[in-house]
Amino acid sequence: MIMVTVNDKMQKNYRYELSEPEGENFAVDFKPELTPKQMLEMGVFEGHYLNDCQNEFPSEWFKSAKISINYPDVECNLFGVKSRQPLSVWRKKGWIIEPDPRGWFQWYCRYYMGRRIKGVDDVQIKRWKSFRRHKAQIEKHCVLLDMECRKKQRQALLQWAYDPIF
Repeated sequence: MIMVTVNDKMQKNYRYELSEPEGENFAVDFKPELTPKQMLEMGVFEGHYLNDCQNEFPSEWFKSAKISINYPDVECNLFGVKSRQPLSVWRKKGWIIEPDPRGWFQWYCRYYMGRRIKGVDDVQIKRWKSFRRHKAQIEKHCVLLDMECRKKQRQALLQWAYDPIF
């Protein structure tokens, strides 16, 4: 059993157990197309999402990640567009599910590393599955491999572990 202790700006002394091997034994209906490492390398959340909590995750994830230390920078995003709302909006809409105060991507990183929480995982996987509708919209309205078509929607897909280049 491996225990992880989190101490960052948003959580103090939060502990969780890694009960599965990294990147394995996902729920049968959860098939993300990208790993957290791939997402960070491609460019997500304006390079400013996990800056103060990199010690929680494998250092390998950050070696080639597009990071902006001091401020969110849309140039760090794969599609060079802003495609997120402030954390205050996420909270107001009920999109933050404890114990992951940074939202879905934080949950996914922890899940990928091997943390499992019954109930929380089910809700987050359901949210991920519902996001697939955005990929369907791109497939319906864009010419194959036209990366200029629906750039915000493609960036959002990337931030939900869907491959935006198809």
